[in-house]
Amino acid sequence: MASGKLEKLKIVAFSNADYTEEQGSFTAMLNPETYTIDYKIDYQEGQGQGTSGAQLRFTGIKPQEFAFELLIDSTGIVDGNPRDSVEEDINTLRDLLLKYEGDIHEPKHFKVVWGSLLFKGRCLGLNIATKLFNPDGKPIRAVCKVTFHGSLEDNLRVAEERRSSPDLTHYRVVKQGDTLPLMCYRIYGSSHYYQQVARVNGLTNLRQLQPGMQLFFPPVK
Repeated sequence: MASGKLEKLKIVAFSNADYTEEQGSFTAMLNPETYTIDYKIDYQEGQGQGTSGAQLRFTGIKPQEFAFELLIDSTGIVDGNPRDSVEEDINTLRDLLLKYEGDIHEPKHFKVVWGSLLFKGRCLGLNIATKLFNPDGKPIRAVCKVTFHGSLEDNLRVAEERRSSPDLTHYRVVKQGDTLPLMCYRIYGSSHYYQQVARVNGLTNLRQLQPGMQLFFPPVK
């Protein structure tokens, strides 16, 4: 029978979407019994008038939703550290997940780490169910359901989406130093389409290209 070091699920908070500036963490008292990851794809129905059916057209892949429950107990049975209630632990978890941060003008970004699991995203919600109470009414056990919405750093998202694909429609803002052949090369992998792009944008002279202009790049085969 294989044995190894017990790893606890850990929620690590960051102040930026690149996950480089850590802003605290929360370690599970007990690892979750289960967790769920929800995958969804969006399609658009484009049924024409007078037709009997429609072909679903792909519009996007929704970010994953990741949910699990954490048990928090202050009796000392779990961690050997009895406390009056779980209120302080709950407040710590709630502030980490939901608190609005004035410096970044939004709640934090998160990594959930457990063994081979690594999930990056934002917290959608925290549901707290108290289970046991002291005679004075203070909660001594709680189950906290945490839900995260998947998120990728911009550079990874762009790499996965391959937005430079020539079979997609593109809009680009002209920057200083850009030329139409150069922009076509970046998008299509070839500068040969610059005359076609100039035509669809009503450009009769390439000198009309000015920084700040928005150009339409049609899909090509």
